[in-house]
Amino acid sequence: MQAEVITVGSELMLGFTLNTHSQLISRACVPFGVEVTYHTSVGDHPDRLAEVIRTAHSRSQFVFLCGGLGPTLDDLTKETLAEVLGETLIEDKKWRLRLEAHFSKRKTSIPTNNYKQALVFSSGIVFPNEKGTAPGLSVTKDGVTYILLPGPPSELKPMFETQVLPFLNHVIQSKDVIYSHPMSFFGIGESALEEQIKDLITSNDKLILATYAMDIGVTLRITVKAPSNELARELIEPVRREILSRVGKYCYSEKGDSLEKVVIRYLGLNKKSISTAESCTGGLVVHLLTTVSGASEYVKGGFIPYTNEMKENIVGVSLKTLDEYGAVSKETAQQLAEQTLQKFRSDFSISVTGVAGPTSSEGKPVGLVYIGIAQEGMSTDVYELALSGDRERIQQSAAKHALFFLLERLKKGETTI
Repeated sequence: MQAEVITVGSELMLGFTLNTHSQLISRACVPFGVEVTYHTSVGDHPDRLAEVIRTAHSRSQFVFLCGGLGPTLDDLTKETLAEVLGETLIEDKKWRLRLEAHFSKRKTSIPTNNYKQALVFSSGIVFPNEKGTAPGLSVTKDGVTYILLPGPPSELKPMFETQVLPFLNHVIQSKDVIYSHPMSFFGIGESALEEQIKDLITSNDKLILATYAMDIGVTLRITVKAPSNELARELIEPVRREILSRVGKYCYSEKGDSLEKVVIRYLGLNKKSISTAESCTGGLVVHLLTTVSGASEYVKGGFIPYTNEMKENIVGVSLKTLDEYGAVSKETAQQLAEQTLQKFRSDFSISVTGVAGPTSSEGKPVGLVYIGIAQEGMSTDVYELALSGDRERIQQSAAKHALFFLLERLKKGETTI
């Protein structure tokens, strides 16, 4: 079965409001075996909305309409749908009383235009709104089921989860599920990843393999339609294993977790602590780590030695090293990591020094970054990177690379968790 999501509101078209409803509904449809094939946004214009509804009616079995159920003149979703379908709207006396009670409780009189929110489809279903004044609605015509939801996320989400999902479970006959397995990669670009698994993408008619470039990193999703989650996992497993045999060294998660969350998990499994010394990233590495719940057990702290004076006086990089090799150098990165390890008495230490831009420094190009990974009782590794992009992207990329290099040390031959 196919579905589509139509989000209604001129604020969406003007860019003032971010559409999060399509993502929520699409994900929720997966367990029901319903494939969302179209996302459409349209302004508060009845003729354009009517055109979108007619198109949806011709190609989908479920149509979700989000927004346009309020009391104002431009809230015309159900009125437009009723006209397109030739359905009648009638007043729901229970909802009218509920509206009046809502405003009475606030000691204000109900504006006349709010009564339009009590209009419902004569042959439809009403979903009570516990967070607002506009009820959700459903109506079926010519085998197509329309589900109308309020626009505010604080109203739509609880209504969808508590009322619409049970409704879908009741009306959907198919028992098939669409199962999707995520694989998160770092250190390999989207095109390079696709090249490594191209034959797997093109040769399997049951599975869909699709890569998605993230801000930093790549996600691969393996999707299959099957009678159950268990059978879906069986179908996916051989392909998953083959992917890991080819590019497993770049795969850091199969749960959709962030890189920093996986690093914290591995620090916990190994009972190890981490400290940092960051120059060009300005504390971004330790910031990412501390966004993860429970990070305080493993993150001891960090330095932000942005100037040479701080590198020398606070961290302990020798003046000779700074004069001879410069702040942006393999030698400085090594000393930053080793001195930080000693001062914090942590099990691991990360150092980052480089040129984030927008101009060169010490005669060295924008994007040149050195990352040091020091470990108690082990030799220090220093990685040289040539990153591209603006200042913010270089900083983000450098911080993520630092986490990935640390993860390689922590994994001890394992692939993902």
